[in-house]
Amino acid sequence: MGEPEISSEREEKSRLPVAFAAGVGVVLILAAGLVLLTRITQSHGRGTAADKLPFGSAEQSYAPQIHFEGGQMSQATNLLNQEFTYVAGTITNNGPRNLGGVDVVFEFHDPFNQVILRDTQRLIDPKAEPLAVGHSRDFQITLGEHIPSDWNQQYPSIRVAGLILE
Repeated sequence: MGEPEISSEREEKSRLPVAFAAGVGVVLILAAGLVLLTRITQSHGRGTAADKLPFGSAEQSYAPQIHFEGGQMSQATNLLNQEFTYVAGTITNNGPRNLGGVDVVFEFHDPFNQVILRDTQRLIDPKAEPLAVGHSRDFQITLGEHIPSDWNQQYPSIRVAGLILE
């Protein structure tokens, strides 16, 4: 009667490394997916230097017609201990032309009102539906950069950095 118990213990011991390897594999796949997701999230909405939207005199004179309201912020940390800041609000087009694309700069300040972080983001992609005259659209962007500790804890200032006018 001792043999079936020994055989059963051997089978359990031989399954242990396989189960452990499978568990490690699943954890590695999840970690790789999370890293990929954070990289996609960090690059989403950012324009590169090559695809900056125009900001000539016509766009600069139109920029004051664009308003930002209802700013909200939150911060989160993922499983890899990376900190993300989410900035949300509403963009409104109060001018006479549709907006086919909008790049903005978020500026974070310190207690002395000096800019300590600038981050350019694309709020309206030229491939998306334009923002019509008199309409508003909610936005939420993710800042992958760590906001310096001397940040004044206020909502960042937002200024238009590029426009496509239709």
